Amino acid sequence: MSVSHRAFFGDGEHVFTLTDPMVQELERLTGSGIGSLFVRLVGNQFHLGDVLSIIRLGLIGGGMDPQRAQELVSAYGANAPFDTIFPLALDILTARWAGAEDEVENEPEQEAAA
Repeated sequence: MSVSHRAFFGDGEHVFTLTDPMVQELERLTGSGIGSLFVRLVGNQFHLGDVLSIIRLGLIGGGMDPQRAQELVSAYGANAPFDTIFPLALDILTARWAGAEDEVENEPEQEAAA
């Protein structure tokens, strides 16, 4: 069972993984423990920052350069309809919470050389 989620976001398919350091950063940014944050999302009581942070940190945990992750979130997450970004954030968090059916086999995203 994997804790990663693979999905299309912005310009292509990406791997999202909330590693332990990313979970700790998420808790710091949101001011909530991971359990409280999960309950907040499931109960549709989320903040915009919660959703965008989950996506950005999931991209970084999946192997993406932090600057590129911020660029993608700024371009495709900010001002996007909630019904497009919220399900993605929930899927990323759920993969870490309950695991995903070997959707991604522990292989970090490899960025193409420019």
